[in-house]
Amino acid sequence: MIHPTAIIDPSAKLGDNVTVGAYTLIGPDVVIGEGTDIGPHVVIKGPTILGKNNKIFQFASIGEMPQDLKFKGEHTTLEMGDNNIVREFVTLNRGTIQGGGATKIGNQNLFMAYVHIAHDCIIGNQVIFANNASLAGHVIVDDFATISGFCIVRQFTRVGQYSFVAGGSGVGKDVLAFTLVSGVPARARGLNLVGLRRRGFSAEQLLQLRRAYKVIYRQGLTTEEAIAVLETMVPGFADLQLLIDGMRGAERGIAR
Repeated sequence: MIHPTAIIDPSAKLGDNVTVGAYTLIGPDVVIGEGTDIGPHVVIKGPTILGKNNKIFQFASIGEMPQDLKFKGEHTTLEMGDNNIVREFVTLNRGTIQGGGATKIGNQNLFMAYVHIAHDCIIGNQVIFANNASLAGHVIVDDFATISGFCIVRQFTRVGQYSFVAGGSGVGKDVLAFTLVSGVPARARGLNLVGLRRRGFSAEQLLQLRRAYKVIYRQGLTTEEAIAVLETMVPGFADLQLLIDGMRGAERGIAR
């Protein structure tokens, strides 16, 4: 299961049924969960923890030190859950002390080729990153979001649940849950209707989200005014709380 040309530090801990390809390097303080398949020419440096049944393709770099001039070799980590797919030339960096000390990745995410996840990012579950999508440091991407190819996301920005960032976009402000954004700078273009239908949202749920979208983006209201209106709608549709929380937490504002 481990190719004879692979170099594995004695302190690394590999679970049962882990496969390691030719010329792969696994450094000290690395923990790899059972059933994980690591291809050839992969570099994994610690401290890094990978969960179970992850699939790492050739030439990926996982757990390397952050690309941050403030980093001085402090003990920081990269933590990944289960059943993630990491394609060719993906780079996943560890955290920094200033950003909380950890980059955290959930479960069942897809990182297509050349994706970059910088230090201190927090990725939820079932997120899709298409080719060459890049996150700067301290970015949060919530569950079920999709970030298309060649997108860039500015540091300290949040991409909400079920949202969709169209190809080639530059995200400089928070993307609210359920929305579709595009452009440079990215602006809201509507709801992520295709993604929401694929996730099983009903016609009634989509109707309520359309109403909420109009309150936020079409009535000329301030953020505070839009929140006040949405709060009157929440008792009938709890998912609107994601929009309210997103607006309240958007320190850089929201993509409009």
